[in-house]
Parts: sequence; C-alpha cells; structure tokens
Amino acid sequence: MTETGNDRRLAAVWRDAKVVDVRHHGDLAVILRLDVPDRVIHRPGQHYVVRLRAEDGYTASRSYSTVSAPSDDDVELYVERVPDGEVSGFLAEGVEPGDELEVRGPIGRWFAWDGRSPALGIGGGSGVAPLVSMLRHARDVGRPELLSLAVSARTAAALPYREELEAAGALVALTRENGFRLDGAAVAAIADPEATAFVCGSARFTLAMESYLMAAGQPEGSIRVERFGPSGEIEESETDE
Repeated sequence: MTETGNDRRLAAVWRDAKVVDVRHHGDLAVILRLDVPDRVIHRPGQHYVVRLRAEDGYTASRSYSTVSAPSDDDVELYVERVPDGEVSGFLAEGVEPGDELEVRGPIGRWFAWDGRSPALGIGGGSGVAPLVSMLRHARDVGRPELLSLAVSARTAAALPYREELEAAGALVALTRENGFRLDGAAVAAIADPEATAFVCGSARFTLAMESYLMAAGQPEGSIRVERFGPSGEIEESETDE
C-alpha cells in the first residue's frame, strides 16, 4: 500500500459517513462500523477524526484508531467511553445505525505498518485498537508471522478484542487476573531489533514500554509511539497530518 500526495489531499476532506453497525463493549466503549464514501484505503495504524456539530455551530472532534483491515468495505472504530467526554459519550449513547457522522481520514504516516516487514505491537487497554488492524491485515495478506503482539489490561473483560488477540497467539497480560505484567523481563523476551515496534496506550504505559524496549536493545529509531491524552484522543509522538 503506497500512499500518494493525492491520497493525503483526499484524506483531509471531511465526509459524511453512514453508521452501518453499532456494538457495545460493555459499559466501556462502543464499536462503530462506518460506510465512508469515496474513502482512501487506510494503512494499519492510521486513524480517523470524528467531528460532532451542534445546532449553534459549536463543534468538537476526537481521533480514533482504525480497527478494520484495509480490505474491509467499512471503517471500524473503537471508541472508549471517557468520563464526561462530550464526543465519546455521544458516540456511545446517541448513535444508531443509519445516522451520519462527519469524519476525516485516514491520518498518520508515522504509526502505520507497511504489512511487508517485521513488526512488534505492544498495546495497553484501548491501545490495542490499531494493533488489531495490523493483525487483520497480516492475516489477509497471508503473513501473520511478520507480526508479534503483546497486550495488557486489568481484566479480560476490559481488554478489547481479547478473543481475537488470543486466537492469534498474542501475549496477554491481565494484571488483576493472571498476575502477569508487561515488565522489563517480559518486554526483553519479545524485543526484536529487526522489527518496527509499535507501542500504543496511555502516557504512563507507553513511557514504560519505551524504556523497557530500549533497555532490551531495541533501537530507539525503530520504536513508534501513539499516546492517548487525558480526554481519550490520540496524541501522536510525531504528527504528520
């Protein structure tokens, strides 16, 4: 998948996407599947911006990682419900199939996997979302051996896409259930200097994983990080919108 300048221009255009499916991950999040007209095919790891517009013209927007594979006809987004979050709260409670949402994307070249080279994905909580896109793409192109995954959450119920990740052989740490943590020793065991390491999650989680990876000999230039801000939106370590 080669991104062109025209792709980037088209991705910057706001579009009215139709909601085709709404599924809830308990009280934690909502999974939205969108039909995006004339969409640019995304690369695993990229994200979309969702914008809400009030009748008085006020707008609020947040960025959400794409979970679907590039080959999927629809765009799947995992939206974690943030306490008092004006965007995530509306998406979790007020959106139904048939509704339209303003979206822009796909965005982000820094945290995108090419699907042709070795990759290591480490995700915490809802930070597994872009890694699931990578997993689905690796499966689609018949190269699952290129991708290694390690994910962490407090409980099995809190881990998005847990069954899919476990079926793919991901290393799963459930800190309040199986007593296993992604600590320095665990990360050292999976570090791969030949791979690009994609780390996604909260600031605290990603800072720890970066530190563990570098201590294990992972080249700093091979580590790509996507952090979630306090309101749940993506804060990329490198911005290339």
